[in-house]
Amino acid sequence: MTTLYLSLPLTRLVGPRQSTRVPILMYHSISENLFGMSHPYYHINTSAEVFSQQMRWLKHKGFHAISIAEAWEKLESGEDLSKEVVITFDGGYRDFYTDGMGILKQCGFTATIFLVTDRIRNTAARVEGADYLTWSEVRELSREGIRFGSHTVTHADLRSLGPDQIEYELGFSKETIEQKLGEAIQEFTYPHAFPEEDASFVRFLEDVLENQGFENGACSSIGRAHRKSHRLFLPRIPINRWDDPDLFRAKVEGGYDWMHLPQFAKKMLLHNVTLMQTELQVGRKAAR
Repeated sequence: MTTLYLSLPLTRLVGPRQSTRVPILMYHSISENLFGMSHPYYHINTSAEVFSQQMRWLKHKGFHAISIAEAWEKLESGEDLSKEVVITFDGGYRDFYTDGMGILKQCGFTATIFLVTDRIRNTAARVEGADYLTWSEVRELSREGIRFGSHTVTHADLRSLGPDQIEYELGFSKETIEQKLGEAIQEFTYPHAFPEEDASFVRFLEDVLENQGFENGACSSIGRAHRKSHRLFLPRIPINRWDDPDLFRAKVEGGYDWMHLPQFAKKMLLHNVTLMQTELQVGRKAAR
């Protein structure tokens, strides 16, 4: 309700110009598989019917689908982005191949798929109730114009890993995709909730990504990308099966950007609580 009846009208009235923002849509699975999630906010599936409606709406409104790299170039140069959209898929679910690709082709759109490389094999792997792409399907999709990027090796929570493990998750996933496709891979998406509240970790991650040769990327922070966004951690708009035509339009046009504030506030609260708990534990140990 806030998105449709408060945020969207205000964005249209006093918000940033549409030409200076680009929506990067974040999809996962094109299926009816709910993946065990309870609240609709956390669902990562979009039915083929809903996905088709969304793509047809974008086409009807004159949108062009571009890559993250192209979006960043246009943002830097100040080009008009009012009819540009980036379509991304995290994970590498096989239902993109069976149900999503045909819809994109009908609309003349391209997309970028970020692969969890340990789940992409020569025969379809089934993990947590979902099938993943095979390498032959990845190569076929690549020939059709689909771009690929890294979503780590194992979809690990990177903040729980040591520096060497993080370098492995980023570097080996990139190397694997490059070997399988025979082309450079320069884009990355962060798995799990992006820890934007942890500035020191984000700086460390930025250094690792740049050293590994990544040039662009995205994350789960909510909002449309703009010129002041970090090129390796561009915000995105989460899409799922519950996005009816009005809500989908509102998300594309900026009405959902307000959600970044409560999202960030929750992260900061949890981060500060964790710091306080750590300090208390250290103090108790010192007092013994």
